[in-house]
Amino acid sequence: QVQLVESGGGLVQAGGSLRLSCAASATNRRIYDMGWYRQAPGKQRELVAGITSTGVTNYADSVKGRFIVSRDNAKNTVYLQMNSLMPEDTAVYYCKAVVAVSVFTMDYWGQGTQVTVSA
Repeated sequence: QVQLVESGGGLVQAGGSLRLSCAASATNRRIYDMGWYRQAPGKQRELVAGITSTGVTNYADSVKGRFIVSRDNAKNTVYLQMNSLMPEDTAVYYCKAVVAVSVFTMDYWGQGTQVTVSA
């Protein structure tokens, strides 16, 4: 059983910062890519930032230069440092981990954490 537990969401004013964390419990399982997605009301879930097990990152154009994704492989934890937040960043943020299961991989999701940016 793999569980992802997110923390760090909340309410912040525009221009402020937040740091999200997501810890994966995946005993004796290899974790490949990890990442953050978000879903705003009435919109589809979208990729915010991803990071491979070797540290290669990718970002949505809307957050480049403002958000930084990182991970601690020893702790199976992925982080999202969000700076210069804007009201349009308001959404529920979900972390995802791609985990080895036998000879396959499976995607696991966290429960989501609300980020609200006030103007």
